[in-house]
Amino acid sequence: MSEEGTVPAHVRRRESARQRFPARAVAPEWPATRLPRDEVQQLLAAPPLALGKGDGRTHSASGLVTLLDWLEGQPGRTWQARWQVSGIEDSGAEWRREIAQWLPTRGLDKPWRVHAFSSALAAVISADLVRPSTRWLVTGATGRGVLVRNLARARDPEGFARLRELGDTGPDVRPPDAKLALHRTAVILAAKGGTVTDITVGDVVELLDAEAAAHLKVTSGAHSFYYLLRRIGAFDAEAPETLRGIRNLGQRTPEELIDRYGLRCRPVRDLLVDYLRERQPVLDYASLKSLSYHLGKHFWQALECHHPGIDSLRLAPDVAEAWKQRLRTKPKKVTGPDGHTREIRVERINYRECLTPVRAFYLDIAQWALEDPARWGPWVAPCPVREEEVSRRKVARKRKARMDARTRERLPVLPVLTRTVDRRRKDAAALLETARQTPPGQVFTAAGQELARAVVPHGAAGKIWAEDPATGKRRDLSLEEERAFWTWAAVEVLRATGIRIEELLELSHHSLIQYRLPTTGELVPLLQIVPSKTDTERLLLVSPELADVLSTIIRRIRDASTAVPLVRSYDRTECTWREQAPLLFQRRRGTENRGFTDEAVRTLLAQALIDTGLADPATGEPLRYTPHDFRRLFVTDAIMNGLPPHIAQVICGHKNIDTTIGYKAVYPAETIEAHRAFIARRRASRPSEEYRIPTEEEWDAFLAHFEKRKVSIGTCARAFGSSCIHEHACVRCSLLRPDPAQRARLAEIRDNLIARIAEAEREGWLGEVEGLQISLAGAEEKLCQLDQAHGHHTPVDLGIPTTRGDR
Repeated sequence: MSEEGTVPAHVRRRESARQRFPARAVAPEWPATRLPRDEVQQLLAAPPLALGKGDGRTHSASGLVTLLDWLEGQPGRTWQARWQVSGIEDSGAEWRREIAQWLPTRGLDKPWRVHAFSSALAAVISADLVRPSTRWLVTGATGRGVLVRNLARARDPEGFARLRELGDTGPDVRPPDAKLALHRTAVILAAKGGTVTDITVGDVVELLDAEAAAHLKVTSGAHSFYYLLRRIGAFDAEAPETLRGIRNLGQRTPEELIDRYGLRCRPVRDLLVDYLRERQPVLDYASLKSLSYHLGKHFWQALECHHPGIDSLRLAPDVAEAWKQRLRTKPKKVTGPDGHTREIRVERINYRECLTPVRAFYLDIAQWALEDPARWGPWVAPCPVREEEVSRRKVARKRKARMDARTRERLPVLPVLTRTVDRRRKDAAALLETARQTPPGQVFTAAGQELARAVVPHGAAGKIWAEDPATGKRRDLSLEEERAFWTWAAVEVLRATGIRIEELLELSHHSLIQYRLPTTGELVPLLQIVPSKTDTERLLLVSPELADVLSTIIRRIRDASTAVPLVRSYDRTECTWREQAPLLFQRRRGTENRGFTDEAVRTLLAQALIDTGLADPATGEPLRYTPHDFRRLFVTDAIMNGLPPHIAQVICGHKNIDTTIGYKAVYPAETIEAHRAFIARRRASRPSEEYRIPTEEEWDAFLAHFEKRKVSIGTCARAFGSSCIHEHACVRCSLLRPDPAQRARLAEIRDNLIARIAEAEREGWLGEVEGLQISLAGAEEKLCQLDQAHGHHTPVDLGIPTTRGDR
């Protein structure tokens, strides 16, 4: 089962594309398929479908006769109906074997007759007598060259000629992709009829799905195929600009989000859908998708998996506890020393983040039931997640410690990473440039490496390949140079700005702006960061080093007209297409420019860190940097070098300064130095005579102070040099620390005070009563302190127990 749900993502994408772009339906009959046999023979005997040996074809008239005899032997009123009833498509590419078994029954047992039958079939398809299914055609049931030649000659000569011309002259279309595009076009025309300009987006989707079902390499030339058809005018104005626009699902409805997990209890499924609809107006799509994931998969799907038939939100204590125990861990695949991969359970770091949506779900329903009891009341149930279980104080401290340790490990080795990516970029550029000037087959040396320029086939034109003479390994130097450059660019921009990965990918040529200082008139370059996580726009000062990096990127991505190409990128978080923009992080892929994705940047970083040789001290595996690590490193380094935290908050775009401080990793050495600096500043601001060496008399007085702190019932905690504020009435003083050994004496003092208060009240000494009561309160307080500190408890009389009958 996939992490996303029960249905794989690529299957959902294809199903969504089929629904949005349905293929043309094949009519049950059309004029050509109703032709009688004699007219068919006349049609195929005349140009451009004349059968014979001309033009290098191996068609024969006997093959056509055999094919028509075989079709007429099938039940049906039209050639198409007979074709469908024959069942030949069920055999796929093995249909020739069935024909080879049928031919001897007609006395035709020569081997060449199967080939003649196949050639005649291509002609019959080109004449539009039958329209085989796309699924059968993509299995290689007919030869590629034969089908293309026949359809180009008989069906749409001009369309195929224009398609071939675009493929030959297109600068970004490889010859193999152009040739494959002609074959795919022929397959669609054979299955759907019509001409090249009649092809629809749905036909392309159906063809690619059929190729995927036949386990063919669908990605090979698919984008070039779509590009050529669009250039030739085959699609309408509503068609997506690129093939990627077809495959991307877009935002799904609450029903589609929940139905990803195949929940069996229909009432609970409907409840979850209604709950998402209620929350949808106040949530962005990423939050809504995350909420459906936690409630649909982590909560209810997990319960149905272990408790089949469950249909109520009122969970038994043992069921709820077992669910939470399972949620604490998650599966992880690891490779052992023997090379075998096995699955283990590891602790789920975001365990409480999975519980929080479930608790909110139960509490929301309980609250909404007060306003709409008919709708939500039947589902009110005790929440299986207690409040203390979602408390994140301890988890936040652990996370802070873990992130600080991660930052302390990576900040010192950041220079190693930057030097490595810069060296890889320069070495890859030197290798590519030297190889480009070296004739194929010749050996060259660059960047300390000796390679041989590879002789590449015609289909690999535009790329520079080289081979290692020692190992014979072939390397794509063009790809190596591209990856090395963009790795360097990503590392430099991330470490110099501390921006988020989504903000990096949205940087455009328009992000570079200028500000003129009103005092000096100097132009200051600024980098405009578009709103992302916090929906706030901010400006960053561009340092000379960052300006050099950005200018290098712009020079690289400019096209022949010196303009930065416009790219329409896809926001995978919100599942929407952004408007076209001159993105800085873009690269050429086939026939289009594409913006980088976060996964692509992470992959580049992972490969660069492998090249550094740095290892994680905890696991011994190659050290890993995530794009967000650079954000923490930026904050830590900036504050350590004197940048005020509130300025770092503005630069990072944090709403709360506590977030910025949380990003900063505190080093032990830094704490010690800060404390020593504080003491130095404190001494500098106080009179110097306070820090002179004390005299013998002063030192003796200081020691005598501690000797004089001892009193009859404990110890006095007053500071050195201060006098007693209670005139030695110690029982009243809050600074007295009573001695446990003197508890009996304190009790005696309390009893004496009680007796004296009674005598004073009896004699009418009211002034003395008030003072004695203050002393009594102090004595009782001291006794309570001793009892609480040393576990003394006053016995309580519970009385004599009685039974119910005695009452």
